[in-house]
Amino acid sequence: MVGAYGVTSAIPLVHYQSLFKIVSEANIAITYAATATLTDAQRDEIVGQALFFRAFAYRTLAYMYGGVPLITVAVDAPRTDLVRATRDAVLAQCITDLTTAAQKLQPINKVADGRISNLAAYHLLSEVDIAAGKFQDAITAASTVISDPNMALMTTRFGSRSTQAGGDVYWDLFREKNQNRGAGNKEAIWVIQFETDVLGGANVSTSRTNGYMLERQCVPGFGISSGGVALMLFPSDAGTNGLSTGTGGRGIGWGPTTKYFTNTIWASDFSNDIRNSNMNFIRQTVINNPASSQYGKILNTEAPPTGYTSPSRQFFPYQSKATTLQHPAALYLNATTGTLSANAGDTYLDQYMFRLAETYLLRAEAYLGSGDLTKAAADINVVRARAKASAVLPANVNIDYILDERMRELGIEEKRRVTLMRLGLIYDRVKKCNPYYAGEMLQTYNLWPIPSAEIERNKDAVLTQNPGY
Repeated sequence: MVGAYGVTSAIPLVHYQSLFKIVSEANIAITYAATATLTDAQRDEIVGQALFFRAFAYRTLAYMYGGVPLITVAVDAPRTDLVRATRDAVLAQCITDLTTAAQKLQPINKVADGRISNLAAYHLLSEVDIAAGKFQDAITAASTVISDPNMALMTTRFGSRSTQAGGDVYWDLFREKNQNRGAGNKEAIWVIQFETDVLGGANVSTSRTNGYMLERQCVPGFGISSGGVALMLFPSDAGTNGLSTGTGGRGIGWGPTTKYFTNTIWASDFSNDIRNSNMNFIRQTVINNPASSQYGKILNTEAPPTGYTSPSRQFFPYQSKATTLQHPAALYLNATTGTLSANAGDTYLDQYMFRLAETYLLRAEAYLGSGDLTKAAADINVVRARAKASAVLPANVNIDYILDERMRELGIEEKRRVTLMRLGLIYDRVKKCNPYYAGEMLQTYNLWPIPSAEIERNKDAVLTQNPGY
């Protein structure tokens, strides 16, 4: 469900515990680096990274749960006397940590791909400053990233498939091996690294590893037939799901799009915004089962076959950034037809955590908060110009417009729940944009509950629950 997680639900619990594990490990590194045998440069690097990750964890906790226990030293014995700090106090600690981290971390041109740089700290600092209502500070932090000579939006084609017909620079951003600065990508700030068939690399070509499964969750199942014959090729062990590169890979459609995402937000620039081209937001695919009387024709989500609706788990528009398109050789049952094993489903690409386009949108949000609509529009229009979309007028900039632009630019890439919880807008946006869940939404769901297991084990103090749970 979008909102209705209870106090015993697994998802709030695993997030709460995982984020506090990051806090705990960061505190150990910070505490013991002070007495470890290290050079000053080594100590700065270790402490800088630990401060960054502590802030990253606490910022997420503050957005999703509100105020939480604030612990900034290593703990070497069980604590059962925790109390919640205020959300403001947690964010203030994040700001302190990130400000220090930004001074200790190396410049982005000096760190290896995947490592945290000073600009990653400034990017996150800008976001946290906005959450704390410190809009001018957020503008300053974002400007540090945007003005850095090592950073730039990619505006010309580049990388591993830059000669692919029909592609564009936005498409190139999400092709294999193109995410990192080592590939010439100057807008990458922090990229999560995945390697295939490498120890510790998270992805294995012979099975699904529960790594980054955007392909499995965000690509439709394509279990579509006409006259009792499947329209798309799939192997005999695939059940009802079409599993081939013609269908974007091994999708099962757990995360179907909404009409708001696929149609409403593109209305003014449906045909000219490259982010909405059929290469980037796939609405049309060629029917590839030779046994079908429809073979070679176009399957179009805007005109579904008789008996099917779009969006539904089996059939909806999807973003090509969810899938590798070119899968590891071991996953193919038939390389000629492109038919994949049911073991497919991971997305075999490095994944952006922070990208410069988002920094522009964060600064636009900060300008909006400070009342400067002209500068807010200017930052949004830098992103829109790269996409060949029409410029937004300052008078039309509000938080809903920025959230829509984040969908257009960062769809399935950003951690959308984190963004909406930061703004306290889960309830409002689901009511507005997602009729499937609108009837279930309560204002309560703007925050997750403190897990009851955490409250119960905290026997020597009261760990208060969020309102409504």
